[in-house]
Amino acid sequence: MHIPYLATALAVTGLVAATPIEPRQAAQLDPAIRARGRSYVGTSLTIRNDATEQNIIKSTEFGSITPENAMKWDATEPSRGSFTFSGADAVANFATANNKQLRCHTLVWYSQLPAWVSQITNNATLISVMQNHITTLVTRYKGKCTHWDVVNEALNDDGTYRNDVFQRVIGEAYIPMAFKMAAAADPNVKLYYNDYNLESGGVKHAAAMKIVRLVQSYGVKINGVGFQAHLASESTASSGSLPSLAVLTKSLQDVANLGVDVAYTELDIRSTLPATSAKLAAAATAWARVAQSCLNVRQCVGITVWGVSDKYSWIPGIFRTEGSALLWDDNFAKKPAYTSFLNVLNGQSVTSK
Repeated sequence: MHIPYLATALAVTGLVAATPIEPRQAAQLDPAIRARGRSYVGTSLTIRNDATEQNIIKSTEFGSITPENAMKWDATEPSRGSFTFSGADAVANFATANNKQLRCHTLVWYSQLPAWVSQITNNATLISVMQNHITTLVTRYKGKCTHWDVVNEALNDDGTYRNDVFQRVIGEAYIPMAFKMAAAADPNVKLYYNDYNLESGGVKHAAAMKIVRLVQSYGVKINGVGFQAHLASESTASSGSLPSLAVLTKSLQDVANLGVDVAYTELDIRSTLPATSAKLAAAATAWARVAQSCLNVRQCVGITVWGVSDKYSWIPGIFRTEGSALLWDDNFAKKPAYTSFLNVLNGQSVTSK
């Protein structure tokens, strides 16, 4: 009389075995991308008196932090040989206390550069100043920084070198020099070149690839290229519309084929204000596309979003008619873009062109 029960048990067992088990969906961003074999979803951080913002950053939404301004030259060495680390230390300590990776930014950049550096005209002097600045910062945060943006925005949009003090006084060799100095100070940290307007391919993208080859030709370590990805979901007064998924993927892959990692390092996706429901929907599509492009490229190690809430976004201060560029709105409510971004990181594939 046990046979019917046995048959039922076997039938149920067969049914269970034949039914695929859906992978558990992550409820937050960083666990979702880690489940896809990547290293982090991160955000930029400026420490301010906003508990709501800080609690989001402390949560598992983000696994990495980039100091928005605290490690730039004007903030750390305002006068020659006189270093101030209070802001940078606060960000580093925040990362340690909250178990976050620390993506350090940036060592050599033409902007937010003290006048005393910009006024140097002697080659040997500028090299010595670079050496001291890079060695001091990288040594101080050795073992804390997982990545350093060594050189930032060395290129004009036409692919030529920017005519800044480093290029004028030293020439393009300042780039491999900077990477060599950083590698000597911390052999284990990942070293990146970082720039904007690389996402569509073209002459600037080709020039960034040339920089990778230049550093490699000196026998110096370069681990990756950061695609800043200050993008727009539509044509705006300041930007063209978002590149296709195919173009985004190819731009990442072509750089990765040089033997380096790639990452989105300052992602925001703006539109013309006001943020109507149609614009929010278009932004959601755009965020999904960018996430998918990273997942399409094995060497795309992570995505850093340039801020949490529209409340503190840099966009409206520079592009006055544009904004709504982040995943949380001014009141820290999640936008449709958050949901679409998370869904793709959880495996909902985007296949549109």
